[in-house]
Amino acid sequence: MGLSFSVKLLIVLAAALVSVIVGMLAGMLARLDGNPLPARITRGTVAFGGSLTLLLLVLTSLGLLA
Repeated sequence: MGLSFSVKLLIVLAAALVSVIVGMLAGMLARLDGNPLPARITRGTVAFGGSLTLLLLVLTSLGLLA
């Protein structure tokens, strides 16, 4: 018996929220490094995309989203 759709949706939303936090932290670190605004946005979005990809890959590998 697998997880219901609502539980899977909550897991994906939690992964997205963790990825948003990672992206914000990457942007803040880029600001402390003295980068201009476009570089900060780029670093934050790359960190968000990378962390969301890795989290969804791990969740799928564990069988939570299958």
